Amino acid sequence: MSASPIGSVSPVGPVVSLTLSRYSWSHAWAGMSKMGSDHPHLRGVPGLHFYRLLGSGRGSNLGLGADMRRWARLAVWSSPAACQLFEDSPWRRQELALTRESYTLILRPTRWHGQWGGESLFASPPSSPPETARSPGTGQIAVLTRAVIRPAKLAAFWRGVPASQAGLQTQPGLLASVGLGEVPLLHQATFSIWQDTASMLAYAYQGAGHRGAIARARRGHWFSEELFVRFAVLSGQGSWNGRDPLCPQAPHPP
Repeated sequence: MSASPIGSVSPVGPVVSLTLSRYSWSHAWAGMSKMGSDHPHLRGVPGLHFYRLLGSGRGSNLGLGADMRRWARLAVWSSPAACQLFEDSPWRRQELALTRESYTLILRPTRWHGQWGGESLFASPPSSPPETARSPGTGQIAVLTRAVIRPAKLAAFWRGVPASQAGLQTQPGLLASVGLGEVPLLHQATFSIWQDTASMLAYAYQGAGHRGAIARARRGHWFSEELFVRFAVLSGQGSWNGRDPLCPQAPHPP
């Protein structure tokens, strides 16, 4: 585990968990079937205000290919204590027993705008001054972007994806990234972890492909709904592609 365990972070305010689980080939069907069978249990979990079960793209980028052995769960919790109770529950232990590896990030939202399915995930954010690439913060951060693509704009969106992510994987300060999907082709999200705010802003402001894709999407009205959330990283536990992305200097396990 890196950063701080869930129980040691501030008990005030909501937290968000992102769990990314990879299943072995022998349990691949179990991972897929949980996308439907988990709902009755999750709807009754105390302190769980919002959740989504998501598929993932292959590798580290958003793409047309799906990884049928890797699935994600995004959850908004009333408090770190509620999240910890879920992570310690027998249901969660049974889930972990099926996975080849699983990684859970605990996050606190710091900036956001937009909605998910017409729902605001958090209360109104505190007012903050505009940021530039010269106004870095400190500490590891994560960024979630999500969009509902208008069907008439699907071709334009997917043609623009390679350019929008050009240079991402070689960007200094990027610790990990993954493409996520809720509805194939139409409801798409990206999630990335950064060493600090300055690294993320450098990519956002200086990446020509990324800036150009955003500009084209705005001009073309590609999306019927959008969401952007930036998080402070509180803790991480488990394994993502064989390592802990919050400890980039740690060696990969043998």
